[in-house]
Formats: sequence, C-alpha cells, structure tokens
Amino acid sequence: MKDDFPKTDRIVLEGMRFYGFHGVNPEERVLGQEYLVDLAVEIDLRRAGDSDRLEDTISYTSIYRAVRDVMEGEPRNLLEAAAQSIADRLLSEFPVDSVAVRVKKPHPPIRGSVIENATVEILRRREN
Repeated sequence: MKDDFPKTDRIVLEGMRFYGFHGVNPEERVLGQEYLVDLAVEIDLRRAGDSDRLEDTISYTSIYRAVRDVMEGEPRNLLEAAAQSIADRLLSEFPVDSVAVRVKKPHPPIRGSVIENATVEILRRREN
C-alpha cells in the first residue's frame, strides 16, 4: 500500500502471511500454499492520537485475526473472493470508512510460467 502520503487517516498492515487452500485447481485445494495480504483501513484516528488509549482505535491484533480467519478458513476459488470476504468482514465488524485489500498468490501454478505473484487489489467503502 505504498502510496503518497495519505489524504485520510489509515491503519496499514503489510506483509501478512497465511497458509491457505484457495484456487480452482484440485491440487491447490489439497496442497495449499502461502498467501500474502496487505491492507489499509480508513478511520479517523484523532481521538486515539489525543488519548493514547487502545479503546479509541482498532487493535491491529483484531484486524489481523479477522484477515487470518478468512485466509486460513473456508477455501475460495478466486483471490477476488478472498479479498472481498476480507473487506466485507472488516466493514461489518469495525467502524472503518473504507478498506483496501491486496491478496498475493506467490508463484501461481501456471504451467510454463515464471510469475512472482498473482495479485488482486480491491477498495470497498462503507455504504451509508
């Protein structure tokens, strides 16, 4: 999520690693593989900045656990579905304005290819 300086307050977690069983190929569902997830949530952090209290922000641990539950949970066929599930969960469980999610599948199993990562990036905003 390396952008220019943000225009809004954000909490960013980068380089989360999980082992999951996502994919459309049967061997992906049996063998599994590592996935990398980066995300940013937009939330007003003024109150936490003033108070210096965890109660006034969102625990990084809670965000991490929600992402882990998705990535290490029910297998999905597509990276798009995994990313959408992460965004849906964060928007439903936390008071965030938006969620940007990047899911990477290192060395995707495409015969005859040399690909570092297959990556999906999504941005979802809270609907008012």
